[in-house]
This record gives sequence, C-alpha cells and structure tokens, in this order.
Amino acid sequence: MMRQRTIRKPVATSGVGLHSGERVELTLRPADPDTGIVFRRVDLDPPVSIRCGAARVTDTRLASTLTAADEGPGSEVRVATVEHLMSALAGLGIDNLVVDVTAAEIPILDGSAASFVFLVRSAGIAEQRAPKRFIRVKRAVEVREGDKWARLEPHFGFRLRFTIDFAHPAIDATGQAVEVDFATTSYVREVARARTFGFMQDVEALRAHGLAMGGSFGNAIVMDEYRVLNAEGLRLDDEFVKHKILDAIGDLYLVGHPLLAAYSAHKSGHALNNRLLRALLAEQDAWELASFTERRAAPKLFGLDWAPA
Repeated sequence: MMRQRTIRKPVATSGVGLHSGERVELTLRPADPDTGIVFRRVDLDPPVSIRCGAARVTDTRLASTLTAADEGPGSEVRVATVEHLMSALAGLGIDNLVVDVTAAEIPILDGSAASFVFLVRSAGIAEQRAPKRFIRVKRAVEVREGDKWARLEPHFGFRLRFTIDFAHPAIDATGQAVEVDFATTSYVREVARARTFGFMQDVEALRAHGLAMGGSFGNAIVMDEYRVLNAEGLRLDDEFVKHKILDAIGDLYLVGHPLLAAYSAHKSGHALNNRLLRALLAEQDAWELASFTERRAAPKLFGLDWAPA
C-alpha cells in the first residue's frame, strides 16, 4: 500500500516574514492520518487552526495566504506566504502535519524550500497505517488571464512545464522554460534550492504597500535593471523558472492532496494557480480521489524523495 506520511517528532525554527518583516517561530508537529496540513496560529488565545484548501486561499499578492474563513471564531485569521513550506511538504510526500506559527506569516528563511526540506528531514519521516489519497485529474481543465494561462491534464504521475517571460537581461541569459517529471527527477536536488527573486526598482513601491518588508540578499535573488546583485550569483542555471515550478508545486498542494496530473503554465502565478484548482474542483467529472493498495501499482513520484521511510 502507498501510505500516508507525517514526521517522527516535533521540530522548530525561526526567521522573519518576507512581507511583514516580523520575527516568527515555526514548529512542525506530527499529525494523525487524514489530518491533512493544518496551520495553527499559536500567538492567539485561543489558538486558531486553518486547514489547507483551495477555497481558503484569500490573498495571492506575491504569495499564497490562507484564511480561516468559515471555521467559526477567528474566521478572519490569516497565515501568509505558505507556498515554499507547502512545496517542500509536497516534494517529500508529507500528508499530515500541524504547523504552529507565532505570527501571520511563515518565515521566508533562505527564500527557497531547501530549509524546510532540511527541517522535515531533521524530524524524520514516518509512514502511517492509512492509504495515501491522490486527486487524479480525469480531463483537461484550463484557466486564462490575458496572455497568461495554466492547465491540468490527465497523467499517471506528476509532471510540470513552465515558461516565463520577464524581458530582463539577467533572466534572458538563463533558461526561461523547464519541464520536470517527478517520475525521474528528485525534487530535493533539482527544485528545492531555487530562490524567490525581485527587482530593486520595485522595492520602494512594494514597501509602501506593506510588502517585502523582510526581503534581503539573504532570502531572495535581487536584480537591478541589468544584473543579479547577489555576490554569490545563482544556484542553478535556470533558477528563475525553477522557482516558479517550486511555487506552483506549493500552490497546487493547497488543494489538500497530491495531484496525479500534468501541469503546464505560461507566466502563471499564485492567483492563476489557485483559480486553476478552483476550476478543477468545480468540475465534478474532471477529477476523482484515488489510492493504491499495492505500491507496485502506484505511479513513481518524486524519484528517491518518496522512497519508503
């Protein structure tokens, strides 16, 4: 049987929020089968829990933000910038987890998912006595906004294709299109280290709107009009588009289960990715829940990263 997964023991870290600039402590805790990924604002009294779900994404300005919404008292409580952590959890096959956080934003750490991968692996990964449940896409679903688009199609596995178009010398000099098939590719080696990026000329405007208050050379690739300003340069030859893949994996995992699908997109972002999930769920004949009682019958996913614990 392909089993659900959680972590073996609690593990914690701290950092600053990319947009809030606020100091925040983060603790990952094991959770029972079929719990899903639950964020818990422990700085509030009483603490407020927010379960992942496409409909709970309420703000997509430069990040994905979850809101408690219809969950009773504290229904307007938010947790922002969840996509990098969610990407790491998807890449490591974590189904059940409680994420305690002491502020309204997940810490940005190094601007990629690598620090979250390290945190999860430090805690250890435990398989549970319950079948892993997938959302299997049965027919194509697509959303568009001008020249931007995103699509999910049937595929017995998980494959992503992404193209970007920034018309910037530093980005033009790198790969702007990538395809990643996790039947043969390791998320940890090929995707997790790709950092978020931004432009110096946008910083003042973003901060005037209360965004990017915690941004720095330590947690983002920063560019002027011509070049990358980080002294260490890029980690990957195609780091820009790989980060878009990283974000998409995290955004898509907010649906609540891993997808069996082929995702393709052009210039998509958090908003369009969430619209795509909502469009999929709205079409009852476009998807189904699937489990695999025998591991050999299941698709190969995330290379060695989902090897039995």
